Amino acid sequence: MERGGDDEEGEEEMMVAATKPAWLEGLMSETFFSSCGIHESRRKSEKNVFCLLCCLSVCPHCLPSHRPHPLLQVRRYVYHDVIRLSDLEKLIDCSYIQPYTINGAKVIFINQRPQSRVKLSSNVCFTCDRILQEPFHFCSLSCKVDYLVYQGGDLSSILYRIDESDFTFSSLRMDGHDQLGEISTMEDETDDIVVISDQSEQGSNSNKKDKRKKEKEKEGNYLPGMVLSVGSRRKGAPHRAPFS
Repeated sequence: MERGGDDEEGEEEMMVAATKPAWLEGLMSETFFSSCGIHESRRKSEKNVFCLLCCLSVCPHCLPSHRPHPLLQVRRYVYHDVIRLSDLEKLIDCSYIQPYTINGAKVIFINQRPQSRVKLSSNVCFTCDRILQEPFHFCSLSCKVDYLVYQGGDLSSILYRIDESDFTFSSLRMDGHDQLGEISTMEDETDDIVVISDQSEQGSNSNKKDKRKKEKEKEGNYLPGMVLSVGSRRKGAPHRAPFS
């Protein structure tokens, strides 16, 4: 009987260790950048802040009610939610999650992203098989958390105690800079995101992109903004200058 009791206690301890705290569960499941139901008639009512105490997303107009609470700003990149690495690493161990540099900001994706095609690589995400650079094992926060839970790992070993002084109302930037370099989904499918590296590698990546851009401009031999007006002309129809 005593042994059975010990087994039950062990199972309970494992369940507690694998249980996600409310703020983490909410962050991974919450919908961001949708219109706030309370302030939908007002401008800039997108929910782009996560309250770590109430465990829900709020819009800028909701913030006065959450002013004394710890607040985490969420940003958007190509229709996916990201958090600055400098903010997230104060809450949870982000090691082995592949970070990205977008507009000079190091960010982590909250959830895994859909993939349009299967790719072969020796290093992929342990959860969703997305191609990663060495030595990373996860492409997003949720991939790491879900993998640890599936493996029966102890989540408390990677969670940090929330220091409310790190997530104050005054630290938020509500000036419209929560959109990080919105680009087309076609470019996103090529995984053309600059992975965090040293400065020399970032410089070379930037030079390569500039070079590709110049080559495309030479090949096109026209201004992108003129495509519509040129294409709308009738083929073969003469275009004479108006009489003065």
